[in-house]
Amino acid sequence: MASDRPTRTDIPKQILEQATRLFAARGFVGASLRDIAKAVGIRKPSLLYHFPSKDELRRGVLEQMLSHWNETVPRLLKAATSGHEQFEAVASETVNFFVEDPDRARLLLREMLDRPEEMQPLVEAHVQPWTKIMTDYIVKGREQGRVHADIDPAAYVAHMINLVVCGVAMLDTFSALTPGATTDDKREMTKRQVSELLRVARAALFIDPTPEEAREASDGDPDSEAGTEPESSPHPPA
Repeated sequence: MASDRPTRTDIPKQILEQATRLFAARGFVGASLRDIAKAVGIRKPSLLYHFPSKDELRRGVLEQMLSHWNETVPRLLKAATSGHEQFEAVASETVNFFVEDPDRARLLLREMLDRPEEMQPLVEAHVQPWTKIMTDYIVKGREQGRVHADIDPAAYVAHMINLVVCGVAMLDTFSALTPGATTDDKREMTKRQVSELLRVARAALFIDPTPEEAREASDGDPDSEAGTEPESSPHPPA
């Protein structure tokens, strides 16, 4: 019979996963190292071998989560060929990252509310670099007349991050405000919420093409970004 105990190579990864889950559910103070170790299937001294203190573990969880974007965003922007494609790529990746594990959003929300002074340096180190890239792209789009002239790029990016994190973190709570939604159909409810979130973000950023521009783009290229919107929003994992 195969053992359920984690192997040596995946222990740090599992510690970070279980710490994310328990910190999100109970808060940093409420989740003990003993409980996290038990959830992984190891003893507390083994956990402390990888993360010497609870503060080190918390920092490891947050840094792993936030540093994900420093490589991901530039890659997505480089692969896309238009402003709309860049928006869809980054927005979809951001939403799906939190939807596939809502504890990420819940933990970030808890930490930002409970320890704003400690979170600020982490945000500056791991979030600011890629938000600067996004802001520069929006400035370029504004100069080209593709996004609203009165938009504040830096404030827009900050509000969209807030919208995604808070929206996903409180998705279950706010399901009561979605007519027709039931807890038995969580996937459909999540799909509706994500679709509307992206629609709001898209509408706040881009200028709709005039009927003439849309017609010309459609005549020249049926799949032109000016003539069509993406057919579907990202689907959260089952």
